[in-house]
Order: sequence, then structure tokens, then C-alpha cells
Amino acid sequence: MIGLLIGGVLGLVLSAAGTPLFIRFLVKRGYGQFVRDDGPTTHKTKRGTPTMGGAVIIGSMVLAYLITHGLLAVFGVDFGGPTASGLILLLLTVGMAFVGFVDDFTKITKQRSLGLTPRGKIILQALIGTAFAVLALNFPDGRGLTPASTAISFARDVPWLDLAFAGPAIGVILFVIWSNLITTATTNAVNLTDGLDGLATGATAMITGAYVLMSLFQASQSCALEGTRGCYEVRDPMDLALLAAILTGSLLGFLWWNTSPAKIFMGDTGSLGLGGALAGFAIFTRTEILVAVLAGLMVAITLSVIIQVGWFKVSGGKRVFLMAPLQHHFELKGWAEVTVVVRFWLLSLMCVTVGLAIFYGDWLIRQGGLAGVTP
Repeated sequence: MIGLLIGGVLGLVLSAAGTPLFIRFLVKRGYGQFVRDDGPTTHKTKRGTPTMGGAVIIGSMVLAYLITHGLLAVFGVDFGGPTASGLILLLLTVGMAFVGFVDDFTKITKQRSLGLTPRGKIILQALIGTAFAVLALNFPDGRGLTPASTAISFARDVPWLDLAFAGPAIGVILFVIWSNLITTATTNAVNLTDGLDGLATGATAMITGAYVLMSLFQASQSCALEGTRGCYEVRDPMDLALLAAILTGSLLGFLWWNTSPAKIFMGDTGSLGLGGALAGFAIFTRTEILVAVLAGLMVAITLSVIIQVGWFKVSGGKRVFLMAPLQHHFELKGWAEVTVVVRFWLLSLMCVTVGLAIFYGDWLIRQGGLAGVTP
């Protein structure tokens, strides 16, 4: 537990202290946000606000992870050192953040809303996602557990949904596809949510906070310790909890500067990096479907875009919402930006609470804690 506290505080301090330095660096070079002309009129004041702030969030996450493990080793705290799960998750996060950085930098230097071409972005994300998936199925621990498994998971692996049903080779191929689908979904969801000051930052912090709790619980109920029906077959749950705590702290430190009126935006550097992190947590903690509940707000925002675009095409130009993503619809209805953000945060908190309840309920059922219900 002391490791989680150290990591969380380090992430918070590094992010909160590093963000204003990064803001000054960006302002000095004129690296500001490009704002689309067809958006809410109130957003025109955001033009020129420094962006790419996700570099601070992800940078703080990596530094805090390495420093925390170094401090724990120096003071003789038995935490196990960096793990395969932790390092591979960082690889996915940094890789996706790099794609976002290239996209942001292109937008800034060319002063346009389009950075990388859709095809270029998809290819880069697929390459990183595929490398992640292949690595995640390797590096077994002493019990033979790898960071990921080929089984599709809800609150844990579902044995009858094992993608290796036709053999290991087919299982790897299907897992690579499945993993890329999850990564694409989470990166796009965070990206679409990042449209108002502090919205995506706060909502993501709630989800990563939930992963701290779930990973801690998985560590306490590991099959290596308990061996009971409700135990968890997860590799390196304590290190995943540490990374989740660090990322939560980094997000909160950044939120100090990102809340309305924002002094900096996370940009695609942040949204793609954070989406990658959420995908990694979901896959490694065996909560691949449950993450859709935890990130219910982001799912709703993503669906609003799909519905808007789909209906626009089939209806010959009609719209369901005044504007998509969903947060801008409420802005155009007259809600103040801060009102939208706070209310959406509350919705996100509700989704996270429901997700945690489902996660714990699954464990209770397997323990026989809910009378009359069979697992």
C-alpha cells in the first residue's frame, strides 16, 4: 500500500509542477490549439491555448513509475520491481501518445483541424496495438500466467469465450484483432470526450481510480494466495494497481491547469495515450467488457457521434443532435460549459460506481454471498 501512496503522490506532484513549465515552453513557441469554425461560439476564445498537455500526463506516469520502484528498492520495501505487465502497458500508453503527438504537431504547424490522415493514424495505431498484443501473450510468470489471455473477459476471463478454440495460432491472431478493437474503441472514446475543459481528464481519473481498487482487490484474492473459486488469475495485479494510482495522480495534477478556464489542453497526445492506458488496464485485469460500463459516459458520447453521422447519411442531411459529440449538443442548448462538465462528471461517477458494483457482485456470487444465485 505504501508503494501506491508514493506513486500516486509522485504522479500528482510531477504533473502539477511540470504542467506550468510545459505551458511556458509551448507559449514561447506559439504551439496553440486550432479551433474549428463550426463549433460553439464560446470556443473561439480557446484558439491559441497551449495543447499537447498529454505529454506531461504520460511523462509523469513513466517517471513516477520508475522513481517509485527505485525508492522502494532503496528502502528495502518488497514490491517486486517493474513487471512485464507494467512495462508492456507503459509501452502501449507511450506508443499511442506518440501517435497523438504526431497528430497534434501536424495540426499546430499547419494550422488546421486535420493532423494525420485517417489512414495514417489507423496504420500507426494498428502497428502499436499489434506489438502490444503479441508481447502481452508472452512473458509467463512462475505460474505460467501471461499479462493477457486469449479468453474474452467481463469481470474475469470467460472460459467458453476463449479465442484459442481452434488452436493456439488462431487464438493469437484473433486476440490481436480483439485487442486492436479494444484499443481503437478506448482511444476514440477518450478523444471524443475531450472537448470541454477538464471533462476527459476528470472522467478518465475516475476510471483509473476504479482500476486502483479492482487491481488491489485482485491482488488480495489472487489464486496464488487463495486458490478458491472466486480468486483471480491476473499477472502482476499490484504493479497494475501502482500504475493506475500513478496515472490517477498525474491526471489530477494536470486537471488543476486543465479545468475551466483551461490553461492547457491534453490534445491527441493525451487522449490517445490515455485511451491506450485504459485498453491496457482492461485487458490485463481481465475486464475487457466491464470497461464499457466503467467508461459509460465515454461510450454514450461515442454513440452520439455514430448516431449523428449515421442518421445524417440515411436521412439526407437531418440531425438527431444540435451538434456531436454529445457535450456540444448541451452547450448549444444553452448550458454553460462548466455545467456540462460537472454534470457529465457526475454521470461518469455513476457509471464507475455501477461498474465497481458489478465487479464486486461477480466475486460475491462466486463466494456464495448472494443467496439463491449461481455463478
